[in-house]
Amino acid sequence: MSVTFNVREVSGVTIIDVSGRITLGESNIALRDHVNKAIDGGCKSILLNLAELNYMDSSGVGTLVGCYTSAQNRGAKLKLLNLTKKMTELLAITKLLTVFDTFDDEGKAIDSF
Repeated sequence: MSVTFNVREVSGVTIIDVSGRITLGESNIALRDHVNKAIDGGCKSILLNLAELNYMDSSGVGTLVGCYTSAQNRGAKLKLLNLTKKMTELLAITKLLTVFDTFDDEGKAIDSF
């Protein structure tokens, strides 16, 4: 299974819906490219919706951190929406839950910007 992205805008927030698997290789590059494209387009508020993300390996976590850092360095904010139980556990183990703003409700996530 590969990864697919659906980009939409709600109330000035760019939401990137991620479906499938983020692993070493093309899916990592595609995630980074989608985030960079949003920032290059002038978006300052990016929300990654991970509800349909089936799997993410350690390289995917590294890509998430890289996207977060890139957004911060360019004056944008990146937040996470609808983490799966496994993603929540993974981010907790790596102490990244303290870095990312995470939400279970899209409306609350949008309002947080």
